[in-house]
Amino acid sequence: MSAVRPRAQKLSSQIFLAQLAILTTTIAVGFLLFAHAERSQLDTQYEARAASIAQTVAAVPQIQRCMETHAAGCGSTIQSIATVISRATDASYVVVIGMNRVRYSHPIAALIGQQVSEPIATVDGRVHLSIDNGSTGRSANGKAPLYGPDRAMVGEVSVGIRESSVVQALWSELPSYAAWFGIALSIGALASFGLAAHLKRRTFGLELDEIVQLLQEREATLHGIREGVIAFDESGRVTVVNDEAHRLLMLPANAIGSHLRDIIPEGRLRSVMEGRDNHEDDIVLTDDLCLVVNRMPVVLQGRAHGAVVTLRDSTEMTGLRSELAGERGLTDSLRAQQHEFANRLHAVAGLLQLGRGDEALAYLLEIGATAAEFDNALRTQIAAPQIVGLLLGKAAKASELGVELVIAPDSWLSETPSSVQALVSIVGNLVDNALEALVAVPPPRRVVVSIIEEADAMTVDVADNGPGLPRGAGQMVFADGYTTKDGERRGLGLAIVHRLVTRLHGTITASEGAGAHLAVRLPKPRPVDVAEGVS
Repeated sequence: MSAVRPRAQKLSSQIFLAQLAILTTTIAVGFLLFAHAERSQLDTQYEARAASIAQTVAAVPQIQRCMETHAAGCGSTIQSIATVISRATDASYVVVIGMNRVRYSHPIAALIGQQVSEPIATVDGRVHLSIDNGSTGRSANGKAPLYGPDRAMVGEVSVGIRESSVVQALWSELPSYAAWFGIALSIGALASFGLAAHLKRRTFGLELDEIVQLLQEREATLHGIREGVIAFDESGRVTVVNDEAHRLLMLPANAIGSHLRDIIPEGRLRSVMEGRDNHEDDIVLTDDLCLVVNRMPVVLQGRAHGAVVTLRDSTEMTGLRSELAGERGLTDSLRAQQHEFANRLHAVAGLLQLGRGDEALAYLLEIGATAAEFDNALRTQIAAPQIVGLLLGKAAKASELGVELVIAPDSWLSETPSSVQALVSIVGNLVDNALEALVAVPPPRRVVVSIIEEADAMTVDVADNGPGLPRGAGQMVFADGYTTKDGERRGLGLAIVHRLVTRLHGTITASEGAGAHLAVRLPKPRPVDVAEGVS
């Protein structure tokens, strides 16, 4: 059986223990450095104290006279005075040395009268401080020059204070400083605990392994899905962008951290992303793509944190939908023609059964003349088979809706016009838009289509006798999503037409007021131009 993996320590505990270890180490090192500095300072103080005692001894008149005259009994006098001063000042030794380096006093009696190994240090007339490792042990040492009554130098006085005295002074001071360092450590530990708890709350209670796993899953998910994802904070600054969003929106490499208004141009796409005009599964047209856009606000703990926008490329789906709509339109046209022909046959059969052959013949001639007139006018003026087939289907649909579809007398189109695929889409959408506008209009209802091919351009005019466009909607009508129908989110037909016309460097205008009239002008490509494909 495999061993159970030990539970990882909590993030707050790790942070607290790490900071506590850092604080403890830092304070311990600081305390040791402080103790060393304090020890050095005490050494200096005790050296100065020893020097002061040495100067005091050097100023005693009896010692000065004895050292100058070397009278009988001076040795005991000097030793007696040195012993008294040593006991009074707690010095470890008070040594009086002559210019011949002979000791005249010393705490060890056997060394009196013996020469010191080092030369006289105070011949320069100055006081000398040092740490001495002499016969009495390690001590802070101070040496002062000794002058006789006539101010001639007769020796020096060396005074030492035991190291144990310095250490004892140090240990007497360290506890109070240790208490202050302990208080500082306690305050730091409390602050570390508070910081760890705060960071724990800021990370929503997640542990380190969970944060790492969450980040890995986030990156894998963002860059693995086929939908574009872009997130931004409440100020509109981009925080997350995946690869698909870069491709669909053609964002710069430095998109993360940029403001939304700096990377998305003004238009309906930015309006939807900012939440000013967004609905579920909004369809937005760009120059090259048809996008399905969804915006979801992000709210954490009751506070807004921006929004996440998903983008799905439906260009191919829209193309398939358009082709399917065309096939359905053709099917509906055939169905309408079949229905119309069946009605006419029933009418003729009824007349023949009633024995009214002359009336049946007159009816057949009438409907034949009407159909032949439209078909003849269409085929005479329009040579392109794609446009002929389109208009025949639209005529059947218009007839079923009770709308008269008329080809303007000045229409003319060659058999192979330029950008014929785009022309089919433009004419089809404009006619469909006109037929939809006439659904709620009482008869007579009429749509007039004019297609004129000139030497340098093609013009397409579609006019109807419907309610027309409201004032001020002449340009808004081409925005994707705009519609004059209440409660409907449609309006893609004219937006598609506008995009096609723009890509072909043409112009499109719409009249305002009663009776809509939309005019498209497409310049013919020059011989040097590259033929433009239309998706």
